[in-house]
Amino acid sequence: MKIKKTRGEQIFDVVNVIIMALVAAIMILPMIHVFSVSFSEGSESLKGGFFFYPHGFNTNGYETVFKDPLLLRSYGNTIIYVIGNTVCTLLFTSLTAYPLSVPGFRLKVPVTIFLTITMFISGGTIPTYMLMRKLHLINTVWVMMIPFCVGAYNVILFRTFFTGIPAALREAAIIDGASEFTVLFKMIFPLSKAIFATIGLFTLVGKWNDWFSALIYLNNESMYPLQMILRKILFNTDLSMKELDPATRAMFINNEVTAQNIKMAAIVVTTVPILCIYPFIQKYFVKGVFVGTIKG
Repeated sequence: MKIKKTRGEQIFDVVNVIIMALVAAIMILPMIHVFSVSFSEGSESLKGGFFFYPHGFNTNGYETVFKDPLLLRSYGNTIIYVIGNTVCTLLFTSLTAYPLSVPGFRLKVPVTIFLTITMFISGGTIPTYMLMRKLHLINTVWVMMIPFCVGAYNVILFRTFFTGIPAALREAAIIDGASEFTVLFKMIFPLSKAIFATIGLFTLVGKWNDWFSALIYLNNESMYPLQMILRKILFNTDLSMKELDPATRAMFINNEVTAQNIKMAAIVVTTVPILCIYPFIQKYFVKGVFVGTIKG
């Protein structure tokens, strides 16, 4: 039976739709502009303004971006850093959170207090850099994957999710002779796809967009992630002619490609891969977002 909504509920729905539409527009319109400028004619991109669609059509911006010898290398570096950091984050965070969800664990309170303190107090950038140098992690792939992979907030989310799994399952497995690691890897993990997908997505996106860690801890340009190359392109407002090959230089002179084309193309190249991943884990992400919000 269809329930008739009151006038107040109808007004709320209308206002809610309007607000969500505005929020969606704020997020989508800049992406439309970036995509349109990246495919527009060079002479058109110089005119400025907002582009709802490409003015003309050319791919010179993308061709110029992919001519950068560091781009493909940085793509490979980013994939290694993202996969490594995401795996380390999910593994170490879940291993930290599981004991905190087990009834009777004696160190539960002190460990939780320690983790909570780290949410408000940190060592700072300089002490952290000195620590990384002391550990000989500077200018290595490990400095982009291991540090900061365990965060207090993520541990609390994992612990909350693990606590929601019936304790009877663990107790039955322990009675049958299963070890804690067997319970964790063969029972808890398979039942925790939602939280793994949620934290994994947050971690993946965060590491994909991370350039600050590379700026501080990496000195070798060949180890730079993709976002550092994007930063280099965006900050190089003049795009010095000396750095361009003859064909690209000629396109610049004839306004067949401009700095705006190249910058927008670089943004699209670095953004599209991460956008393509989201639809495949959306169903788990929606479940994981509500961890701890409903008790029953």
